[in-house]
Amino acid sequence: MASRIDTVELKAGMPTVAEARVRLATELQRGRSGGAGVLKLVHGYGSTGKGGRIRTALRAELAQLRTAGRVRSVVTGETFSIFDEETRTLLDRHPALRRDADLERGNPGITIVEL
Repeated sequence: MASRIDTVELKAGMPTVAEARVRLATELQRGRSGGAGVLKLVHGYGSTGKGGRIRTALRAELAQLRTAGRVRSVVTGETFSIFDEETRTLLDRHPALRRDADLERGNPGITIVEL
């Protein structure tokens, strides 16, 4: 299945957690209505080096959306690897992701979301 993969810079402008949540909802809707199959969310890792509040909040929200069936799959940057079963399934459905620069990089500042 060929589908578009959009990259979304959620961290642009250093938003608050509340602003980032609004951006996430907007971008998920925009991706769905625009025909994207996958969103690569760039949320950053946090300036403390321990994992930021935005990253934590957005991933928790995405987990809830997945449980509710509102997104099909969520793969964190840390597990975005051919050795991860969920990533392999995602790569089978969206082969263009195999060319993504973050595959195999263990990047905690991104999350891949299948709509």
